[in-house]
Amino acid sequence: MKKIIIIGGSKGIGSAIIDSLITNHKIINLSRTSPEFEHENLSHFNCDVLKDELPPIESADGLIYCPGSINLKPFNRLSLDDFRADFEINVIGAIKAIQTYTKTLSQSESASIVLFSTVATKLGMPFHASVATSKSAVEGLTKSIAADLATKIRVNAIAPTITDTDLAAKFLRNERMVESTIQRHPLKKYLKPSEVAAMATYLLSDLSKSISGQVFNLDCGIVSLKL
Repeated sequence: MKKIIIIGGSKGIGSAIIDSLITNHKIINLSRTSPEFEHENLSHFNCDVLKDELPPIESADGLIYCPGSINLKPFNRLSLDDFRADFEINVIGAIKAIQTYTKTLSQSESASIVLFSTVATKLGMPFHASVATSKSAVEGLTKSIAADLATKIRVNAIAPTITDTDLAAKFLRNERMVESTIQRHPLKKYLKPSEVAAMATYLLSDLSKSISGQVFNLDCGIVSLKL
């Protein structure tokens, strides 16, 4: 039974990942809010990854960093503080978590780190300047630390398109917006959190032990296909 550290697992994609792993893994969740359920395999620490010292953890086989932002504004309405805030939560928080637990993970025989990017790093989209900038840094971080931490720890990232979570709720708030989102994607759908969780579960598992330094687009075809 592997032990997995999840930063921000109480909601959205993080919660879906816990749900997919909890039966067969020990989960340590670090988040500002507690998960909505309890389980014998789940431990929780209340903390803010940007402000608080992260708790010492003696052993772990995986680390998933879930916190992110969707701060969509026209470029001329984005302040420098907007860019700083998005960079802090998406990049600095991830760096802090990885640096805190690198030694812990390096003791595992099959350690894996999973980070999150976005399809907006590869597809120019209006209003995405701030989030695309910070998530592009996440992709650079993924590749660089995958090299730094080889051969002990694998590092990969997932770049989802819009996913049905509370964070994205304002973009799916009525039938017209839902239909518009569906039609923009060649596969005529958007993501469920469970689909993203399935990819994260795979990247944590020994089935992916030959994969590192990669960014996986879960894009419903929007980046690669034009119909």
